[in-house]
Amino acid sequence: MIDPLYTSAFLMGLIGSGHCIAMCGGIASSLQLASDKRKTFTYSFAYNVGRALSYMAAGALVAGISSQFARQNTSFSLVLSFIAAIFMLLVGVYIMRLGPTLQWLEKIGKTLVWQHIVKLNKYLMPINSSFKALGYGALWGWLPCGLVYSALTWAMTSPSALDGALVMLCFALGTFPAMITLGVTAQKLNTIINHPWTRIVLGSVIIWYGIYLLIIATDKLVH
Repeated sequence: MIDPLYTSAFLMGLIGSGHCIAMCGGIASSLQLASDKRKTFTYSFAYNVGRALSYMAAGALVAGISSQFARQNTSFSLVLSFIAAIFMLLVGVYIMRLGPTLQWLEKIGKTLVWQHIVKLNKYLMPINSSFKALGYGALWGWLPCGLVYSALTWAMTSPSALDGALVMLCFALGTFPAMITLGVTAQKLNTIINHPWTRIVLGSVIIWYGIYLLIIATDKLVH
C-alpha cells in the first residue's frame, strides 16, 4: 500500500505547480526557446531533474537528522508529527486560497539561504548544455518556496533519509507535468488545477489528512 504521505506530497506538488510556474516559469520557459526542439525538451527535462535532485537532497538531510533525534527521544517524533500535521493544514488552506499561510516561510528562506545561493547563477550562464541545465535546476531547487518547505516538514517525519528523499521526489513529480509542458498544454493543465472546485477538493483532502495526523499524534501523546 502506498504511504498516504507520498500521495499527499504528490498532490501538493501537482496543485501547487501553478505557484511553481509563477516563481520559476520564466526560467523554465527560457530553456524552451532553442530552435532545436530536441534540445528544448532535453534542457527543460534536465532543469526539472536538477530541481528534483535538490528537493531529494534536502528531504534526505532533514529526515536523516530528525530520525536520529527521534530514535533517542520518542517525544521528539511526536513534536515532528504535530508540526507536519499543522503544515498539512496550512498547505490545505493555501491550496484552497483561503489565506497566504506560507509567505512567512519564503521570507525566512530568502534571508537565510537564497541570497547566498543565487550568486552561483553566473557560473552556469549561458545555459548551452544539458549539464548546465541540470546544474541550474539544482540551484533553483533551493529557491524559497512555502510549498517546498511544507513538504520538508513532512519529510522530517520519515524514518530514514531515503524515505525523506522519496517524499520530496513525489512532491517534485507532482510539479513535473506543468513545468515540463510549459506552453499550451501547461495552460490547459493550469486551468483545470486552478479551477475553484479542484482546489477545494484537493485542498480538503490534504486538510483531512492533516486532521488525521493530529488525531494520531494526540492519541500517542495521551497514551
